[in-house]
Amino acid sequence: MGKGSGIFWFIGWLFTIGFADLVWWKIILGIIIWPYFLGVAAG
Repeated sequence: MGKGSGIFWFIGWLFTIGFADLVWWKIILGIIIWPYFLGVAAG
């Protein structure tokens, strides 16, 4: 592996962590908001 492939791997690693954080943020937000919307729909 040359220097270029190492940089490419690092960028991919950062993107993967950023994408995972985005997904977890959406999951946590959904867990917090979903009961509220469910209560509004049922009410």
